[in-house]
Amino acid sequence: MNKGLIGKKLGMTQIFAEDGRRIPVTVVEAGPCVVLQKKTVEKDGYVAIQVGFGPKEASRANAAQVGHCKSAGAGVFTHYRELRMDSTEAYNVGDVIEASVFEAGDLVDVTGTSIGKGFQGVIKRWGFKGGRASHGSRFHRAPGSIGCSATPSRVFKNKKMPGQMGNEKVTVQRLKVVRVDAADNLILLGGAIPGSSNGLVVIKDSVKTKR
Repeated sequence: MNKGLIGKKLGMTQIFAEDGRRIPVTVVEAGPCVVLQKKTVEKDGYVAIQVGFGPKEASRANAAQVGHCKSAGAGVFTHYRELRMDSTEAYNVGDVIEASVFEAGDLVDVTGTSIGKGFQGVIKRWGFKGGRASHGSRFHRAPGSIGCSATPSRVFKNKKMPGQMGNEKVTVQRLKVVRVDAADNLILLGGAIPGSSNGLVVIKDSVKTKR
């Protein structure tokens, strides 16, 4: 992977192709991002670039943030992310990465934080069928037995149980870039991506070669 940036999900809409097909798309404000640091195998053990997105007032940042961003000469930022790369030779500290780094037809992987749904039962969280709703069964939406007895005297890890749903890191692979508006730093991606409107996302070259 040698292309990537941080963006903000603006929402979903639809556009029409030249042949009249309706295409649902997600609009992402992609960049501009500033390269703040280059990671190398010799010094850090891996290859990556660190980028900043969303400028903010220096008065609202601590001294460590101001000092870290000083070499880039572009102020301080609200969001910081590292993007793993095959090679960082094409980037220098202070470079600006914009939406134009991608073009229509590219395949990308998008990572974001899914919408949180709070504490949920097994029917909503895992799709359990549940029990009958009548005739005094007293078993409607409960999870049922979890297999805990003298052997093994514990509940196995990853058992499908009630709990927190959503609000986790999710990556959607091989989304097609439908359109790029370089003037406004907008990228239109075919389909849906994780997170709510104004949520932070990371867009990278697709690493998956087959569906």
